[in-house]
Amino acid sequence: MERRRIRIGIIGGGLAGASIANSLSRLPHIAIDVFEAAPEFSERGAAVGLSPNSQLALQELLEDSREALKKAKSVPIASTRLMVGSGPNAGNLLMDLGDAAKEDPELIVHRASLLRELLAPLPESILHPNKKMTSIVSTDTGVKVFFADGTEYEFDAVIGADGVFSIVRDYVLSDKSKQYSASPAGFWDCRVLVPFEKAKKALGEDLFKLDRQYGWLGEGAFIMHDVLENGTLVQCVISGVEDEPPSDRKHTLTRDFLNKALANWLSGPIASGVIDLVMEQDDPRGYSQWEHKATPTYARGRVCIMGDAAHASTPWQGAGSGQAFEDGMILSALLSHISSPGDIEAVFKVYDAIRRPRGQRVIDSSRGTGEIMCGKSDAGLDPGKIMQALAPRWGFLELDFKSYVQEAVHKLDESLSA
Repeated sequence: MERRRIRIGIIGGGLAGASIANSLSRLPHIAIDVFEAAPEFSERGAAVGLSPNSQLALQELLEDSREALKKAKSVPIASTRLMVGSGPNAGNLLMDLGDAAKEDPELIVHRASLLRELLAPLPESILHPNKKMTSIVSTDTGVKVFFADGTEYEFDAVIGADGVFSIVRDYVLSDKSKQYSASPAGFWDCRVLVPFEKAKKALGEDLFKLDRQYGWLGEGAFIMHDVLENGTLVQCVISGVEDEPPSDRKHTLTRDFLNKALANWLSGPIASGVIDLVMEQDDPRGYSQWEHKATPTYARGRVCIMGDAAHASTPWQGAGSGQAFEDGMILSALLSHISSPGDIEAVFKVYDAIRRPRGQRVIDSSRGTGEIMCGKSDAGLDPGKIMQALAPRWGFLELDFKSYVQEAVHKLDESLSA
């Protein structure tokens, strides 16, 4: 008799859920369904940066990731320049990371466009929008998932990719969920997408001679801009220190608020132009950055969490999406090595052991990087000290994926043979 396929429910249809769905859908012994709470599959936020390391992780999940990134109109970044945005050194170059001749440059891609290409290869029959999960119950034969519309499904396993305020996370952490819930990280940000020519006019032609990413460091804040959609759009970001988080994570922005937040930047070369671009959009909003400061486990029985549901972090290291892709890479590799639902719990335990220390390191490092970028570290706004403080902060993100996957599979083999 043909062995029945292992049934896995993926809760959350953003970048994390869609990327692992691509990988698992190619495993002949696994059947998946993807559930999205929103009426349609979508991503909030303007853009995501993909380092060469993140691109390699995505390649492990998506058969033709290079073509998908091309269709998503990703833009190779010739370099990332860090500039001084406020104070007596405003306008000075701190460092230039990378160059146009680099064989594998960082890519910047619109989140919505990338998600569209991740969903494209998946059969519509497995994609279920407008499915808000309400609860999970463990059974003798698997996991039951209940939705707000009154429907329920039973799976052999569930993977939670449902974001920062994950309901699956609450199940995994059980009575510790409130203790380890997401909390303000001490920063806020706002983003706007504007036509390329408009951004060039507002910020100056010299900044757009090459498709560079610019980051501007200064007192209490950070400004970034980069090119998207094959050079037709520009993303502008303002981030700032948030000493007292507002009661609502999302808050309306005013010009007065931005002028106060960037008071010491206004005589410099970048702040006024970016403020104008932000305020010209309809209903400008700022968002508090939230993170999971600690997480005791990524798995409980046959349920696990990945992406922001497991390790939400601030965006200062530009590693959030890459970490979600790494989660998916390890989960897929482990699940490809089992044939029975009875082995799923062992898979999730190994996944937790492999991924959680790295996820935590990214969270802590990213927060510290934000403090440096906003002049709140011991380096202050001293250019030399800032360069020394930032230089070593990205090296640990580079990874030998072949060895990393081999380590995970070896741990699983040891667990299953014990």
